[in-house]
Amino acid sequence: MAQPLETVYEVFARKARGERLRHVGYVDAFDDETAKVHAWTTYSEEKWFEMWIVRRSDVMTVRRNASRSTAGAVGGRHRSG
Repeated sequence: MAQPLETVYEVFARKARGERLRHVGYVDAFDDETAKVHAWTTYSEEKWFEMWIVRRSDVMTVRRNASRSTAGAVGGRHRSG
């Protein structure tokens, strides 16, 4: 039987209520619950008020000059910091 593939999750966090979310990195995990634990432990050097994760495959790129057919295409890999 084939092993399930890990999913890449983008991680966003904020240090205080009302602060904007910022992209802090990404984690790989087999499921959502494991991704939450990996995200919290991987980026625990900061005292985060709140952390959000989203599957990278669910993130869509929207570009100013994109045609209608590519406006919703899934973006490529990137890491902001």
